Amino acid sequence: MSTTATTSTPPSGARWSPGSLVRARGREWIVLSGSDAEVLRVRPVSGSEEDHTYIHLALEAVPVADASFPKPDLSQKAGHDAALLLRDALVLSLRRGAGPFRSFGQIAIEPRAYQLVPLLMALKLDPVRLLIADDVGIGKTIEAALIARELLDRGDVERFAVLCPPHLVEQWVSELEGRFHLRPVAVTAASAARLERNLPPSESIFTTHAHTVVSLDYIKSERRRAEFLRACPELVIVDEAHTCASTGQSRHQRYELLKGLVGDSTHGAHGDPRARARHLVMLTATPHSGDEEAYFRLLGLLHPDFAALSSATGDEHKKLRDRLAVHFVQRRRPDIAEWREGSLFPHRETTELTYKLTGAWERFFNAVLAYCASVVAQAGDDTKKQRLNFWGTLALMRCVASSPAAAVQALRTRAGLEEEVAEDDVEARVFDGAADALPHDDVEPPAGSEAEALTALITQAEELAGQAGDPKLKVLTDHVVELVKEGFNPVVFCRYIATAHYLGQHISAKVKDVAVGVVTGELISGARKEKVELLGDAERRILVATDCLSEGVNLQDHFDAVVHYDLSWNPTRHEQREGRVDRFGQKSEVVRTTLLYGANNPVDGAVIEVILRKADKIREELGVPVPLPDDGHTLSQALMKAVLLRNREPEGKRQQTFAFVEMEEAKTIETRWLDAAEKAKKNRTVFAQRRLKPEDVLPEWKKSLAALGGKEDVQHFTSRALARLGGALEPMSNSGRRGFKAPLDALPEDVRERLDVEGLAGSILIDFDYPPAPRCRPVQRSHPLVSVLAETMLERTLGNVASADVSDPGVLGRVGCWIADGITSRSLVALVRLRHQLTSQRGHQVTTLLVEEATAIAWTGAPTQLEGPDALALLSPLPVADPPPHVRERTVTQALGQLETRLSELDAFAERRAQALLADHRRVRAAAEALGRYSVKALVPADVIGLFVLLPKVD
Repeated sequence: MSTTATTSTPPSGARWSPGSLVRARGREWIVLSGSDAEVLRVRPVSGSEEDHTYIHLALEAVPVADASFPKPDLSQKAGHDAALLLRDALVLSLRRGAGPFRSFGQIAIEPRAYQLVPLLMALKLDPVRLLIADDVGIGKTIEAALIARELLDRGDVERFAVLCPPHLVEQWVSELEGRFHLRPVAVTAASAARLERNLPPSESIFTTHAHTVVSLDYIKSERRRAEFLRACPELVIVDEAHTCASTGQSRHQRYELLKGLVGDSTHGAHGDPRARARHLVMLTATPHSGDEEAYFRLLGLLHPDFAALSSATGDEHKKLRDRLAVHFVQRRRPDIAEWREGSLFPHRETTELTYKLTGAWERFFNAVLAYCASVVAQAGDDTKKQRLNFWGTLALMRCVASSPAAAVQALRTRAGLEEEVAEDDVEARVFDGAADALPHDDVEPPAGSEAEALTALITQAEELAGQAGDPKLKVLTDHVVELVKEGFNPVVFCRYIATAHYLGQHISAKVKDVAVGVVTGELISGARKEKVELLGDAERRILVATDCLSEGVNLQDHFDAVVHYDLSWNPTRHEQREGRVDRFGQKSEVVRTTLLYGANNPVDGAVIEVILRKADKIREELGVPVPLPDDGHTLSQALMKAVLLRNREPEGKRQQTFAFVEMEEAKTIETRWLDAAEKAKKNRTVFAQRRLKPEDVLPEWKKSLAALGGKEDVQHFTSRALARLGGALEPMSNSGRRGFKAPLDALPEDVRERLDVEGLAGSILIDFDYPPAPRCRPVQRSHPLVSVLAETMLERTLGNVASADVSDPGVLGRVGCWIADGITSRSLVALVRLRHQLTSQRGHQVTTLLVEEATAIAWTGAPTQLEGPDALALLSPLPVADPPPHVRERTVTQALGQLETRLSELDAFAERRAQALLADHRRVRAAAEALGRYSVKALVPADVIGLFVLLPKVD
């Protein structure tokens, strides 16, 4: 990569380039990217890029001319508070910051430093081919979205698509909109026809809409895949990437899609330079699921050479691993500790509770077990019928173990196992399948079709469902009451819809003054999220949910405990459930998890001892989870069949404990699982990111915070700005709650109108922490409230001086003088906005971007000179006194004269900042020559926003 600080060339024939100042229509404008020789894209010098407009040069009645930024005037007097507001308004209004990261002014979060590692890795690759395999809850979505936002703001890409399982589409749209100020379009089976309506024949959804979130199930078919590859954006993010590499027809289609994305396809994309140059970011918490073939297929998507790691040895293997290390990042939670960023994740406390079936409940359960065992033992020679009958017995066992309500539903649905029913459908509804099936598999599966044998069981189930005394339910309700008393807000996960409503009804009757909500797959994605948010408004709350919420909706903002009411037969689901609560952003220091199971339930016993405990042991030893290697559920089926047949033994010989380790089926599962864990352990050294250390990342992060303003800066500015305009913040700490009440009705009319457009009106509740307090909106530097306040004050202060109303509290003034503590000599502080042109050239493509920086330069007595944060900080201390009016006016007049003599020093300062910006880009973008040539040009003179004189205290 070549970088210089020479002058960049405007577009051919253009007189003005990004950052130039022009005068048109009676005011000054800044030229933006996207201008050409005929049309200028501009924004007001005192406005934001959202206020941009277009000027057609040939149509202007008064020709467009060069302009200069208006200098401060003696009439624009400012006190100390106004000077601070001006400084902070300038800093917080910047969206195209000049720091090492172009995007941080555009995002609504403060990412943790460790989350910048994938971004820094991506910036050193061309094309970006990256697999982010961080642990559940660390923040892979944030890490991938940061890459997308940065590449967009650098001009490296114009379009991107996120490919994800269908139940994650809405979550991705919400994250990109709420945290990254992007407006992607959801492309699903339900929305595609509407989006395609009225499109010209040559256009597609993906050329018309620059940013899309696409359902993998919708796009994977051959016809749609070909259309997507034809119009595919320059950047593609693939969530749950491991589901695109494993076997099976559905997964094979996904894999063919990804092969086409990277230019490795038999369907026409091979050799396509667009595909070879395409950026690909893949996300998964389980890169190695025990399937060696799938694992190396995933690696091959990064580069075909990496698939050879499966057979490479010696030096060849080491070289491939070294190459692979720059494309992979995988961190466990303990790996994050070295970043020393405080307590990022809560401490997880795990509890196990058991219940014992007695009386009618025990008799019913034993009757069901006996029925299921007889069906398994008496199956005929028809292989398909054997499988279907066995799955029917498993379905019934699971529903009965869940709740009487689920048992009734399953027993009543008796037509589902006839010949015409697809085997895959029945199997998927019985077993705990892949993550991308979660929203759709909480319906109770059919139990069987033998009417006579089931009639008595139906009668028993209906009687139990309508009466009190359920031992499992009692253990749960007692535990939930205790959790609420201790201050926790729990989520109770169960397997079936009927069970969820059964629990919701009984818990509501048991606990008082606590909001109880039930969310199941009966609700569409948006409705599920809305119900969770509504429940989160309650002071104390309990959520009952099926696994439709164990992926796709983050629950850490409102809940801090998880109860597994029904055991999953797939340990990954337990981690998914707990990961909804125990994840980045959880404010509680402790998260509770509870496992509930039957003490005299042999099915629960097998799952606990053979599957769940083994999963915990492997995770504890390895540090990351390893999925159960159970393709086709063959191991689970063998285990459950053994349990059922053992249940037919005479009462005296029947095993009554959970000592299942001697079962042949259990040993088979353990052997295959340990083998998968050993392979994952060997490969972990490939995935673990050790090249980028905290000391490589933290300086860049600190620079960005200093340049753009952090959480404390946002809170101080918002509080002072609202108070100045008549809408002071009211802290809610008096009521024992976090957050503030912001009365917007008292603000000036034009400010209210701008806020109303953003959906902000009346009195709103806000919080500057994330996650926010209940019922509060999270407010950060790019929130509309902050943006409108900052831009309003800049516009009123930097607008037409002659027409400015000095009595307007929004007019801050641009010159001031006060006596400051800690100042030993007269100091002159110039608050400036620097404009730079950042030009990149890749091949024949030249991109010129405007980058801006809010900073200061201070002269504190020859030869002392302060710059940047040190100069800005001089404005912070409260003044100890004001000089007499005549002294203040004389001092400011002298300062304005001195400024004219120091313009060359300001130009030199701007040049130094351009060189520093160039160094920032060289550092984070260091890579091959293919990344192109960069140049940075300081646009002088700098915009002098304010000029302030600090006088020493005279004893």
